[in-house]
Amino acid sequence: MSPKRLFLIDGNSLLYRSYYAIRGLSNSKGFPTGAVYGFLGALRKLLDAEKPDYLGVVFDVKGPTVRHEEYGDYKAHRKPMPDDLIPQVPVLKDVLGALRVATAEFPRYEADDVIASLAARAAARDIRTVIVTTDKDLLQLIDEKTSVWNPAKEMTVDAASVKEFFGVEAGAVVDVLALWGDASDNVPGVPGIGEKTAKALIQEYGALDNLLANLDKVKNPRIREKLKAPENREILELSRRLVTVCRDLDVDLDLERYAVQDPDEKETVRLFGELEFSTLLPGFLKAPRPSVKDFRTIFDEAGLKALAGRIRKAGAVAVDTETDSPAPTRAHLVGLSFSLVPGEAFYVPVGHDYLGAPAQIPRERALDILRPVLEDAKILKTGQNVKFDLIVLERAGVRIAGVARDTMVLSYLLEPNWGRHGLDRLALHYLRETKIPYEEVAGRGKNELTMDKVPVERAAPYACQDAALAWELGAVLCDKVRARKLDRLYEDIELPLIGLLARMETAGVRVDPAVLRTMAKELEGEIGRLEKEICGLAGCTFNINSPRQLADVLFHKLGLQPSRRTRVTKGYSTSLDILEDLAEAHPLARLVLDFRQMAKLKSTYADALPALINPETGRIHTSYNQTVASTGRLSSSDPNLQNIPARGPWGARFRRAFVPDEGHVLLAADYSQIELRVLAHLSEDRALLETFLQDRDVHEETARLVFGEDRGDDARRRAKIINFSIIYGASAYSLARELGTSAGEAQKFIDRYFAELPQVRDYLDRIVEEARERGFSETIFGRQRQVPELRAPDRVLQQAGRRIALNNPIQGSAADIIKVAMLRAGRAIEERKLRTRMILQVHDELVFEVPGDERAAVEPLVREAMEGAADLRVPLKVRLGFGPNWADAK
Repeated sequence: MSPKRLFLIDGNSLLYRSYYAIRGLSNSKGFPTGAVYGFLGALRKLLDAEKPDYLGVVFDVKGPTVRHEEYGDYKAHRKPMPDDLIPQVPVLKDVLGALRVATAEFPRYEADDVIASLAARAAARDIRTVIVTTDKDLLQLIDEKTSVWNPAKEMTVDAASVKEFFGVEAGAVVDVLALWGDASDNVPGVPGIGEKTAKALIQEYGALDNLLANLDKVKNPRIREKLKAPENREILELSRRLVTVCRDLDVDLDLERYAVQDPDEKETVRLFGELEFSTLLPGFLKAPRPSVKDFRTIFDEAGLKALAGRIRKAGAVAVDTETDSPAPTRAHLVGLSFSLVPGEAFYVPVGHDYLGAPAQIPRERALDILRPVLEDAKILKTGQNVKFDLIVLERAGVRIAGVARDTMVLSYLLEPNWGRHGLDRLALHYLRETKIPYEEVAGRGKNELTMDKVPVERAAPYACQDAALAWELGAVLCDKVRARKLDRLYEDIELPLIGLLARMETAGVRVDPAVLRTMAKELEGEIGRLEKEICGLAGCTFNINSPRQLADVLFHKLGLQPSRRTRVTKGYSTSLDILEDLAEAHPLARLVLDFRQMAKLKSTYADALPALINPETGRIHTSYNQTVASTGRLSSSDPNLQNIPARGPWGARFRRAFVPDEGHVLLAADYSQIELRVLAHLSEDRALLETFLQDRDVHEETARLVFGEDRGDDARRRAKIINFSIIYGASAYSLARELGTSAGEAQKFIDRYFAELPQVRDYLDRIVEEARERGFSETIFGRQRQVPELRAPDRVLQQAGRRIALNNPIQGSAADIIKVAMLRAGRAIEERKLRTRMILQVHDELVFEVPGDERAAVEPLVREAMEGAADLRVPLKVRLGFGPNWADAK
């Protein structure tokens, strides 16, 4: 039987490593969490990969140690612990306590000494110790029963490999460090002897004592004299004492306490919920705790009819669908789950198809029974990501009515910074419940099954829990939304938008694959031309897509000056901003930027879009994300149509591939300068208001105010950059990069802008201060976004918070306005029973597919819907145009 293993984690080492790896992460209340998150991620990885028998985390003790008492300058140069790391240390210890992971520290001694002493006690019991650290000091402990796992290099160093790793055997590590010193701990070492010399000396003489006994044999006279100098001998002996770990502290290796145990689930769930670590939690719990205590699977019509009767009598129900695809416009219904009271849920399988699957109610028959309650608007529906269910059931012939609560959208209004509002996170955060992981039901990777192939008995608890959690969350989240006075925003904008987005996704957009194929060939030719030109300028053939090879050409072969190295590889960065800087010094960098742009256009759009055409509809069906962008803006994915190029020759050509059905035209309606109009409304700046009220060109006006009468041909473009830089809170340095000028000159432009528009300056200062005091910024429509960064101790985070506070009320209000415009246009089209369909929303633009005979009716309808979406102090203006494709709809 193989010996048991004890893993001892150098707590401070891993905590600092995690802190610098994940800077800036915090929960929604602004509490920093990055170091704890990284530490727990590493811990989970270790537990999964190594499956230790015993485990402990050892921390340095606060205050001076015996080494400080012997040498006053020990670690004297070390910076104090970062302000945003300090509060994470006790939290990490609390979490480790909940996970029942043993921790240890010892008064006046360091973690290294505690680890050494625990390893000695483990060896006495024939237990193998693995020390998890990046600290080279601990290599001295390596022997047949003790090894070191280096998480930075992801490698184990043991008795057989320590010499290859460090250059000497484990027993000589102290001798090397005594000679060399340790800069990280301010251990002096012998002056003038570095790592290379120290290792060479010990390799030649075997041990420090042998070296000192044979100093006359040292060939290098300079080294020989340094080692003979009495003052250096004192330093050497001091250094040897400082780097030698203590192995005999009176620490207790209580195997029962160090044994890997199941966590305290209640406390673990509570702490992970407060930290908002929902993705980490399932890995630490021995098994999920379903919230459903009573779930039933319905296989017969009588049972389903009884359920439908209960739903009608209750007047409210949570609904969830299971499908065979994550793409709703391609998915087929596999089952439905329902919950009417806490802890009770029902699953109705209708499409499980595998060998031995039980008989189920046929899909069409089940929907016939359920249709009266699903389509009854008086019966209020709750769900999680209801848009998905609307699309799936619409394709199955059922149009759900009466949607009242979407837990994903409700959560988004409360916590817009989360970025992800999955049911697992909501259940953990609001209910302290853990959700059955999808992978546990369907498998993962190559073994993953589609839900129709998952056994019913495995799918049912998962589906029932989804409905039950949605039911409980609906009540909790509605109360919180009302308490935060976000209920009108939800009821007037976000809730009705769900159905509109579902209809837009279902409609999709038609693209001409022939146009895209032609563009792909042309782009391929352009990429080849650029590749030849780049290699010609470089004087060699190389892989332009390889950052390492490109860096070698730019910084070594061409001798260009790099501005920074990458953090991970320590190589030279070839990122976008670096190449833009280098483009001023050498044309090759500009050509690489062009090459990357062409390659991205080809792979992301010309090649990818034809493959995304749904064979059933002949159209592309993007997914509109209502709960991702913190500002309230919509985003899209699969594919991301928000990033379709808008300008330049390639942008126009890509948009030309988006076409209507036969007998239709496209109508594009785009807000004109909506964010600047919002700024004028919010700031009430007289000059800015007058510009829009008089219908003058705002960029021309800014050019006149900032550059004066003698402003040149390029002034409007530069003024436009300044206008939007002000909105986004850009610094003088950032503006200088955009304008191609010095930071000093850019600051003069900013100062002149605010001198001419003083109420804008006052407004921007005011909203930052309000956000700092209240903890959130707010849009015209009452949408809130938390800005914890403003109160962060880190100056970089504070500056990021300031930019958010400046921009969010403006961009968020613009986002709300376009959502209102969408709803107004959608309602107007529906009320007039027109066949026109809204098919795209991209930034400040809406695109409609219009039958030829509805052009005259639709144009004024859309204009009124958009220009009347908000009552501002300045008019909203919309540019409308019809065309045979998106590019020509002007």
